[in-house]
Amino acid sequence: MDAAPDSEAAPPAAPHVAPALDLGRLRSAFPALHSGPSSGLVRLDGPGGSLVPQEVADAIAAAMTAGMCQRGALTSVEQLTEATTTGARAAMGDLLGTDPRGVVFGRSMTALTFDLARCLGADWGPGDEVVVTRLDHDANIRPWVTAAARSGATVRWLDFDPETTELHDGAGVLNERTRVVALTDASNLFGPRPDVAAIAAAAHEVGALVHVDAVHLAAHDTVDRAALGADLISCSPYKFFGPHLGVLAADPDLLETLHPDKLLPSTEAVPERFELGTLPYEQLAGVTGAVDFIASFAPGGAGGTRRERLVAAMGAIAAHEQALLSRLLIGLDRLTHVRVHGSPAARTPTLLLQVDGVEPRAVHEHLVGHGVIAPAGSFYALEASRHAGLGDTGGVRVGLSPYTTHDDLDRLVVGLGRLGC
Repeated sequence: MDAAPDSEAAPPAAPHVAPALDLGRLRSAFPALHSGPSSGLVRLDGPGGSLVPQEVADAIAAAMTAGMCQRGALTSVEQLTEATTTGARAAMGDLLGTDPRGVVFGRSMTALTFDLARCLGADWGPGDEVVVTRLDHDANIRPWVTAAARSGATVRWLDFDPETTELHDGAGVLNERTRVVALTDASNLFGPRPDVAAIAAAAHEVGALVHVDAVHLAAHDTVDRAALGADLISCSPYKFFGPHLGVLAADPDLLETLHPDKLLPSTEAVPERFELGTLPYEQLAGVTGAVDFIASFAPGGAGGTRRERLVAAMGAIAAHEQALLSRLLIGLDRLTHVRVHGSPAARTPTLLLQVDGVEPRAVHEHLVGHGVIAPAGSFYALEASRHAGLGDTGGVRVGLSPYTTHDDLDRLVVGLGRLGC
């Protein structure tokens, strides 16, 4: 299972400039790569949730045993709880390029988006319209469709080209009745990166709000809420080395205009009015740990603010992953029985594959036999899978991560190649 692949079957190396990412140090930080049930496996399942570095686990454990209970300013424990909360908001503000005073934490991105859609939808009625895309994860579709149905608003769909997987530009679906446009800045199924800024600009011209699902992109490249034109943006820290929870961010002035359901004694302050119950402080400590972990990989020990170090680090990560993606595409191109869905102009290092004559689930099982984890399915991007003609079955998703190596890709290509024998 851990044997090196046959040299003659491995894809040729694609010429590329070596990225300035310290891959050895990065990989050494993840216990799952070196011990336990994951040791020796090629992990290409990052889009479903990344591995967690030891320092993030340590931050969570330290917070859980510190005796934190409620925020305040009187006791040292209250002060620590307060600092942990504001520290996590500051970390996510730096990661997303947004004001930390508008950072909201919740159980998951899905839960936060449902809460947001219910809140905004309370002011909609017949004649109002909401735009969603067929490229998105259902967490950025169903909350809006559900809220529209309850209010009597109309849902308009923004489609994508099934062959290229490029998202259409929004012409014909935006008008003065549009209230919200919900779209992704990177597809979790096929990997394309739509021109969000252009669509957001068109949405703003008709007075609509823009909610961007950054769950997939935040693991692979720099996110800048203002540059994207996102009024609201959401992500999931467990996709970029952190714990399982969700984040929603917006300008605090916008949040001040929204009034979600809440308990009577709960604060009216922003962003706390959007956070139901007591926050999971140990997870917030893990969020800060994950952001600091990423920032520590800024090339050459770069100084500057944490935001500047994050931008530099994410640039190095993107260069590493894109070089691997180019190599992988060369290797897959040699396998005439393997098809990669889509040919977008820009994409994250995420591919959806199909193997001629073999069901995706069977391909997944075959690859596990070669020590490669590349799962099969539609991964909650059900509308995207159906629109691309893949039904509810989807395909085999290969997701590269910062800890992916050339040898990992060789093992994948060899395993796929043996399906064609």
